[in-house]
Amino acid sequence: MSNRWRHGWAQLSSVKLHYVEAGRSDDERPLVLLLHGFPEFWYSWRHQIPALAEAGYHVVAPDMRGFNLSDKPSAVADYQIETLAADVEELIRFFGRDRAHVVGHDWGGMVAWWFAMHHGDRLDRLSILNAPHPQFYLPMAADREQVRKSWYIVFFQLPFGLAERAFAKNDFASLRKVFTRAPKRRGAFSSEDIERYVEAFSGDAVRASMNYYRALMRRNPLAWPSHLRRIDRPVQVVWGAMDRAIGIVYSRPSPRWVPQLRYDVIDDASHWVQVDRPERANELLVDFLGTAHGG
Repeated sequence: MSNRWRHGWAQLSSVKLHYVEAGRSDDERPLVLLLHGFPEFWYSWRHQIPALAEAGYHVVAPDMRGFNLSDKPSAVADYQIETLAADVEELIRFFGRDRAHVVGHDWGGMVAWWFAMHHGDRLDRLSILNAPHPQFYLPMAADREQVRKSWYIVFFQLPFGLAERAFAKNDFASLRKVFTRAPKRRGAFSSEDIERYVEAFSGDAVRASMNYYRALMRRNPLAWPSHLRRIDRPVQVVWGAMDRAIGIVYSRPSPRWVPQLRYDVIDDASHWVQVDRPERANELLVDFLGTAHGG
């Protein structure tokens, strides 16, 4: 890791979040927030942090609440999508900014969609990597093939710690399997990388991170359409076409909700698009966000 990468802590109203940052944190450097997914933490952006800092941005990659070193509230209700999006809004204010570019992958992308819909005044540009727009949540729930792909979401609902124990069984064998078999590029996750992910989940992060899915499943699915809002900011979707968990049919949102859309597919990338094809992902992100002044 570069010595220019700095670790810090952000005390928000209800949680304390750990983050890694790079690039100068002055007003001339636009802020970019990188939001990771499950089962991940800030380290999932290890290829993007230096590229975006080199392009002139102040880059911040937090451990989202419940993950790695950040606080892990115990209640499922603490992981409602509104609360997760509010953390993003508070982070922007914590760094003394009015607005930020937001980049999200997987669950981080789901939070980023919600943030963009409901906190649009705080957003400059939005980049989404392999995370479906909320307009697709109901159709996905009614799609038998998609439900089969998303079997783990139902599994995570098991009570009495059964899902947590299964996830951690045999020194997190299931987690190790995800990072060795799911990526398209051989060696996308090195053995050292995988050990870092295992270490990040070797505690209360297992239950806390599963609470993201539990909070989602406890919502009334018929209410999702009422939460949709048009995003009147430039939006980029980068999609790894080899995603085994989410069908590509759910990758491109309607112009009704996202009128300023740039849509890029990386054909030889999996769900872990920013790690599978980091050079191409970085190229697309920097091109969309632009090169900041003073880069």
